[in-house]
Amino acid sequence: MTSNLELSFQNAAGKTVRFTVPDPKQDLTPENVQSAMNLILLKNVFSSTGGDLVKALGARIVVRDVIEVIPTA
Repeated sequence: MTSNLELSFQNAAGKTVRFTVPDPKQDLTPENVQSAMNLILLKNVFSSTGGDLVKALGARIVVRDVIEVIPTA
């Protein structure tokens, strides 16, 4: 099973931009994630084709479970 933390932001053009962080810590709290997202915005760490990130929209942990029926060689 794999998990990813998906962070969603709005850019200056009003479009949604998502960043994926693989294998996030198990003990993340909403406060931890919100603080990190605020810091990303404050420090202007990333930009996008639609300009700078201007607003944190949300975050979620996406879990994927893969079961091999026939193992690959």
